[in-house]
Parts: sequence; C-alpha cells; structure tokens
Amino acid sequence: MSSKKADPQVIIDLMVRADLTEILAIERESFSSPWTPGMFAEELENTLAQCLVIRIIYEGKSVIGAYIIFRLIADEAHLHNLAVKKESKRQGLAQSLMETMKDIAMQVGICARTLEVRETNKEAISLYRKCGFVVKGRRPLYYTDTHEDALIMWADK
Repeated sequence: MSSKKADPQVIIDLMVRADLTEILAIERESFSSPWTPGMFAEELENTLAQCLVIRIIYEGKSVIGAYIIFRLIADEAHLHNLAVKKESKRQGLAQSLMETMKDIAMQVGICARTLEVRETNKEAISLYRKCGFVVKGRRPLYYTDTHEDALIMWADK
C-alpha cells in the first residue's frame, strides 16, 4: 500500500455568500484598502458581475485559494477584484482566473478586457502583462488611500 497522499483538487466555482468569511480574510491580507462585506454582497447580486472562486480540496477539506470579480458591460470585460490567499501564491491561480475571465467574455462575444492597477503593484502588472494586457492610460490620484495613480490596462485577444 502506498503512503503517497493525493494531490489537491483545484476547481473554479461560483462565489456564494457563504464564501465571504474566507474571501474577506484574503481581501484583508491582500489590500491596504480592502472591500467591505457590503461591496462583495452587492457584486453577488449584480447581474452584470461574474464572481468566481478557486476551491482547493484536499483530504476532504475545501478552502478558497483565490477569487475574481469582473463585469461584462457592453463590449468589454472589466476586472474589479482579484486576490490570491498568501499560502496559495505562485501556483498559477490568478493566471487561471484571468484566463477564465477571458474565456467567459469570449463566449458572449466580448474580446476587450480592461482593468485599473496601482502603478506600484509590480507583481500584478507583471501578471496582467503575461495575460496579454498593455498599459493604455493613467488615472491620476485614482486610489484615495494613497493618492496613487492607476494604470489603465487593456487586452483585446
């Protein structure tokens, strides 16, 4: 009999209200100005919003490793929030969620994707570049907590 443990199962699933406790913990560890529970609840109710999580299932236990919220509006997909749990970083989860956003958008005929990102968030900018995004503009003083500019990034394929 082998003592080797099974690899964890990783699935992308719809976010539900019951996920908010875990999501809020990831949100707080990820951002200096985290979203509030009400902001997440509003997105879950918004018919334009796509709210997804990555569930990591290991030995019968399920934990949320990452989440993404984006909206499909007119002819574009707009990323609103993306975060990965600290213990789950560097495993390709964020890139998988970005690819899922692209796939969902393309299924409804949307090719253009956009987002805003803090100009100092080099890790996120690197991820977005890997996903085909390029900087197309800047929103001065976009972030009220630090008065940082946001880079506006777009991808169209």
